[in-house]
Amino acid sequence: MTAPDWENAAVRSGMKRLLALRSDVLKSGERTIGWKLGFGAPAWLEKFNLSGPLVGFLPESRSHPPGASVSCEGWVRAVAEPEIAVHIGRDVDDPSRAAEAVFALGAAIELADVDPPPNDIEETLAGNIFHRAVILGEPDPGLSTLDVGLLRARVHVDGAEVADTTDLETLTGNLGDILGHAAALLASAGERLRAGEVVIAGSVVPPVEISPGSQVSYELSPLDPVTVRV
Repeated sequence: MTAPDWENAAVRSGMKRLLALRSDVLKSGERTIGWKLGFGAPAWLEKFNLSGPLVGFLPESRSHPPGASVSCEGWVRAVAEPEIAVHIGRDVDDPSRAAEAVFALGAAIELADVDPPPNDIEETLAGNIFHRAVILGEPDPGLSTLDVGLLRARVHVDGAEVADTTDLETLTGNLGDILGHAAALLASAGERLRAGEVVIAGSVVPPVEISPGSQVSYELSPLDPVTVRV
């Protein structure tokens, strides 16, 4: 399985800078727990002439349990992104078979500070695609395939419902396809998906703007809700 976006000079340069940043994080003694996908919605793919989402990484220090408080003071444009977390059960040596490595799905809320505006792919990648934090729910091994047809996403901010949908792949792309795309892109850059990692697959609803004091609750039923206060 090839990664056509690797032929895009901005993606290639940005991925190299992204992985250099990740290498610095690892050299400092910190762990990473997996990867994030972003800008996979059709409008972004068209704008940047991409075949699939961009890939960033998840530092362990920015991972929090449900119910955590994460300050967004000083952020320029804070958003919460309700996502599906794909948990990897074994190393992915063949990107075309990445879906076979999935052992569980879970819910996740990513927090991002979208600043500066995403107009430059290389700089967006070099800044780890605006990642600031992730709140991970418990993975459910009973959900070990990428069929999301029975899942429902409901999102509340400060008690008010802002989204309720079963259409979970329009903004992310098909989960199997984008997981394979991510694995192929990482392989082109000399990396791979590994056992024990998690991939947060992109926001299933438009990013929700938040401000200090907001509380976000995300229920990806039948999973337990995931909440965060900022």
